[in-house]
Amino acid sequence: MSVAPARKKILAIVLAGGEGKRLMPLTADRAKPAVPFGGIYRLIDFALSNVVNSGYLKVVVLTQYKSHSLDRHVTTTWRMSNLLGNYVTPVPAQQRVGKRWYLGSADAIYQSLNLLTDEQPDIVVVVGADHVYRMDFSQMVAAHVESGAGCTVAAIRQPISLADQFGVIDVDPGDPSKIRAFLEKPTDPVGLPDSPDEVLASMGNYVFTADALRDAVTRDAEREQSKHDMGGDIVPWFVDKSESSVYDYKDNEVPGSTDRDRGYWRDVGTMRSYYDAHLDLVSPLPVFNLYNNAWPIYTSYGPHPPAKLVEGASGAGVATFNSILSPGVVISGGTVNQSVLSPAVWVKDGAEVSDSVLMDGVHVGEGAIVRNAILDKGVVVPPGTQIGVDAEADRARGFVVEDGLTVLAKQQDVQA
Repeated sequence: MSVAPARKKILAIVLAGGEGKRLMPLTADRAKPAVPFGGIYRLIDFALSNVVNSGYLKVVVLTQYKSHSLDRHVTTTWRMSNLLGNYVTPVPAQQRVGKRWYLGSADAIYQSLNLLTDEQPDIVVVVGADHVYRMDFSQMVAAHVESGAGCTVAAIRQPISLADQFGVIDVDPGDPSKIRAFLEKPTDPVGLPDSPDEVLASMGNYVFTADALRDAVTRDAEREQSKHDMGGDIVPWFVDKSESSVYDYKDNEVPGSTDRDRGYWRDVGTMRSYYDAHLDLVSPLPVFNLYNNAWPIYTSYGPHPPAKLVEGASGAGVATFNSILSPGVVISGGTVNQSVLSPAVWVKDGAEVSDSVLMDGVHVGEGAIVRNAILDKGVVVPPGTQIGVDAEADRARGFVVEDGLTVLAKQQDVQA
């Protein structure tokens, strides 16, 4: 009589300490993983949803910079039943090994090895907290176990012309599942054996055998010249020992995905990429489909009423095109086109919002115009004011103007 193999104990670690300097001013008051996205979500909701949808319900979130908003969101939103010992919990930098903060992603895990000691997992899934995508990590874990490697890196295919923007995985031509070298933003990469015009770019997601991870980060902590980075230091250490494998994201099958959105992954590390990822949501056939109920993205957006569209005081009607309207949104005689409106946004009589992202509680006054803009929480646009129409005028008012976008910080004052 055959005996089923023992089920592996899995611990998921979400690296959420990112400062997000390139997303200033959106990160002036919050960590990058806490930045709102898609109307009702935070960026970290995508990583956490992927982990729990994969069946992994013991999750720690390592935080560091400006973490209050992030900690509050995780603790109030991501509550698990403790009957079976499940949890999602933020773990701030605790200076357990000395009077210093995390020096890098590998050091964050090294300083948190007590979590592995407490949980005693067989496998550790390590994921970043600031990408937009869907992924079933259980398939990657299965591939990792089958490979016998100590480390498996998730990778997505990218045009070889973009290789200098990524950490690139050079595979063994004889066995494309093996990593031959890990190259940081190479200028002369070699294409894939089955696709010479593409390379494999690291997604910042990893699976480790627990003992191998513990050994790797402990050794790395002793190296003074190390940058203590998962991709730059830990993965190459496994590569040098011939104990690393790659998991090709194209092989991941997520329930409910379509040919159009299968394989979608966006690093929203810049203002333009953050904005473009929003436009991916509002196209008539979205490049990333938020409405896949077979693999939901979980969040909490508070006690808001349904969105409401009504004629304005002047009798003007409402016009909305290709937009996302969150709960609590009120459009009163205004026009909204190709935009994402977060909860409790108000667009008043005769106002126009187009190609923009408006976060919670933004008010756009009568006759105001907002174009090609990102407005953080609580911004009040006075009646008749124009934002995103004249770049020089926007700069003169102290707004950030970058890559054709006008960006306002949380509750930034706007003069009429």
